[in-house]
Amino acid sequence: MSAASITLVRHATLIIEIGGRRLLLDPMLDTPGARPPIDNSPRPRANPLVPLPMPAPRVVRGIDAAAITHLHADHFDGTARELLPPGTTVLCQPEDAPRLVNLGDWELIPVGAELEWEDVRVIRTGGVHGFGELGENLGPVSGFVFVSGRRRIYVAGDTVWCPPVAEALERYQPTAIVLNAGAARFLEGDTITMDAGDVATVARAAPDAFVMAVHMEAINHCLLTREELREALWQENLTVAIPADGETIALA
Repeated sequence: MSAASITLVRHATLIIEIGGRRLLLDPMLDTPGARPPIDNSPRPRANPLVPLPMPAPRVVRGIDAAAITHLHADHFDGTARELLPPGTTVLCQPEDAPRLVNLGDWELIPVGAELEWEDVRVIRTGGVHGFGELGENLGPVSGFVFVSGRRRIYVAGDTVWCPPVAEALERYQPTAIVLNAGAARFLEGDTITMDAGDVATVARAAPDAFVMAVHMEAINHCLLTREELREALWQENLTVAIPADGETIALA
């Protein structure tokens, strides 16, 4: 079985190596301060808050495909659109295909339920980007499970703990899980990505999986810090990887 790893670039931008392939997930490659603060959100500072740990062209170099969970700017931005080479395979949720087809000369592959891509099985999962009307306005959002041999990497995407996440854990029994934490929120309403309690719930629900939390400290409305999450999980005696930007974690 070929080696597998997950690199956190920044925020939700990941490089996943599985089945001998290199996937770029949710590329946000803008320079710090390139975009205004998220509307109606706390701590209004221009986004992104922090620089990339490597030059943006290096992030896209050598990728076999990009996968985009949804089209919010902190998951696919202007710099990513400019840097993705023509002909790049781009996996997406079907709802985003009409917009993506007009943004670049890529090989666009909408993922319905699942498909086979270059010997990697790609499964699309559901999520809830906040509850009630707020979540409906922010959706739809998706996650992906990437399967090669015995490895099953589940990237939950922008979601809180909800039945679709529980169902994905039960159905696909992932060996590695990536959670978008940060407890992102607006001035009104509940969180729209996972808070410390949600991350703890996933870790308890999948005790045999490697769990990683990302999506922190790079966008102004993500309020949960790495240190706060680390402390909350320590209090519950739970082990979750919380990588720094640029850090690569090899998967067993």
